[in-house]
Amino acid sequence: MYKDKTIVCKDCGQSFTFTAREQEFFAEKGFTNEPQRCKACRDARKASHNANGNDKDGHRHMYPAVCASCGCSCEVPFEPHDDRPVYCNECFKKMKQNKGNSDK
Repeated sequence: MYKDKTIVCKDCGQSFTFTAREQEFFAEKGFTNEPQRCKACRDARKASHNANGNDKDGHRHMYPAVCASCGCSCEVPFEPHDDRPVYCNECFKKMKQNKGNSDK
């Protein structure tokens, strides 16, 4: 059913094999995207980040953003995308409180 497939790593540019067994595993887990990095680059990437998304020095990478509610400049711990609003901490907390009150 599955056949080995050659993919080019998006980090190092080397070709690697996405084996039939790996494809079967991905399908069993419900993964819809193929791997984009070779094992060496995946391992290096994992080693440079811990479970909290922090880098190996313990610093969390922050991204600049503009709050969709109040318009102030802020930093968020994820990369903002144009199709989704981003909120500063204060506006995010207000929205969360309002949502909690409307659920009652």
